[in-house]
Amino acid sequence: MAISDTNDHKPWTPQDLATLSGLIKGNTPTRVIGLKLGRHEDAIYAKAKELGLSLKPTNQSPYGSKS
Repeated sequence: MAISDTNDHKPWTPQDLATLSGLIKGNTPTRVIGLKLGRHEDAIYAKAKELGLSLKPTNQSPYGSKS
């Protein structure tokens, strides 16, 4: 079993949810979030969607503009 799979199929704890929320707000890549929480990227995407949290980076200009 890979390191990122250690918490697969285990319930999300309130601490996991708080960590997930904080990492998403900090624009942490989903792969890194998965490693920190011991879960697959798919689980990160699913839980973020369930909680209504956006995984889109907030520090990028729309449409690739550099202005």
